[in-house]
Amino acid sequence: MNIYVSGMLWVAGAALVAAVVAYLIRRIGATEGTVENNEAAGQVFTLVGGLQAVLVAFVLISLFDGASAAEDGSYTEADSLVAAVWAAESLSEQSRAEIGEQAVAYASTVINEEWPRMKEGLPVGDEGWQELTALRRLVADAPAEDEWSIDQKTEASGQLWEAYKARQDRLNTATDGGVNSVVWFAMVAGAVMSLALPLLFGGPRPATHILIVSILAATMTLLLFSTQQLQNPYSGGAEIDPAAFVSALDRLR
Repeated sequence: MNIYVSGMLWVAGAALVAAVVAYLIRRIGATEGTVENNEAAGQVFTLVGGLQAVLVAFVLISLFDGASAAEDGSYTEADSLVAAVWAAESLSEQSRAEIGEQAVAYASTVINEEWPRMKEGLPVGDEGWQELTALRRLVADAPAEDEWSIDQKTEASGQLWEAYKARQDRLNTATDGGVNSVVWFAMVAGAVMSLALPLLFGGPRPATHILIVSILAATMTLLLFSTQQLQNPYSGGAEIDPAAFVSALDRLR
């Protein structure tokens, strides 16, 4: 299902449920004294709602920054791979060919094997690590007869180290599970409490009260839905694609 359709269904559903609950409370529940409770309930709502807003804002900002960093990291890894191959062009013809072929194989594995598994939140396996290790060994074992070749070989090794670090960060981001269960519990419980308090409010206009509660429920649901979509930057609302490696593969071939 399209993410926008899914999000609208969740938001509209939560608003409808909250509106029905508010209507039943105003229609069936006791209303005597509810207006007098507005001040006390409002003070508690300010505290609970403020804490909920801070928590959700902190989580959303962290997830958004993580998604941006993951996208930048994919370009760092792909660019370092290309830079390593270009630096190896000063080596022997056989070494250049072997290093180029191994780099193409690694980029293809990332695109065709690892990225779909990261999208599903699954471990990527060892094939990519093995190919990157083989690439490092090819660079390390390549003969270098003059100072220029030695410098370029050192540069290629340095670029592969940068690719290794970016790869490790990418895999950690894909498998760390996003928001842990404790934070999810705090956000959901805070949303429920923030929504329950306005149900205690009273006033002469039930329609206005019901509208306020439904809008609050829709807002809370929207924030929680956004958090869920940003948990894995390689799927959901973020969904970083392997464009960096596709571009790198085009340059390597």
